[in-house]
Amino acid sequence: MGRSRSFDEGEVLAAAEEQFWSAGYAAARVDDIATATGLGKGSLYGAFGDKHQLFLRVFDDYCAGLIEAVRRALEGTDAGAYERLRAHVVIAADVTASDVCLRGCLLAKGTAELSGQDEAVAATARKTFAAIEELISSCIAGAQRAGDIEQDADPTRLAGLLLAVLRGIEALGKGGSSPGALRAIAETALALLPRP
Repeated sequence: MGRSRSFDEGEVLAAAEEQFWSAGYAAARVDDIATATGLGKGSLYGAFGDKHQLFLRVFDDYCAGLIEAVRRALEGTDAGAYERLRAHVVIAADVTASDVCLRGCLLAKGTAELSGQDEAVAATARKTFAAIEELISSCIAGAQRAGDIEQDADPTRLAGLLLAVLRGIEALGKGGSSPGALRAIAETALALLPRP
């Protein structure tokens, strides 16, 4: 009978996430991850596999959390759909502007670094972007039913546009664009939505 684990898996994954998020996948050393988590390398490998398997677990968990956060922000009644959508876009710009360390988003960082050579990362990124786009599209459709966005507009196309704007805001913020510039991009994108 194996010994039971004497560590909190959530805490270990959170510490590993911080290492990957701060350093990136390639630069995150297993020794540093072990130190940050408080586990020896053997325990780390025994519990989570190699560095790649650990990263995939962290990346998957991060992406699932991101989808859930967008769901909480956008789901609700049709009557409040436009205001939720507006708040989501503006808050994304403000949160990006407040990232003084310019770490950006782990989804963006992992996708940029690894998706070209790592199909598992690319698949998770595609799934995450598709889920977020669907949540935005559903919110836009709710705003259409409430009469706050033109009925004949295609919610899927508008959602794709807003997703691209949100990801662009994140990239520009990581590059050091000013808070005012990021907010202006958000406001301009919202102004382009076809309102009745």
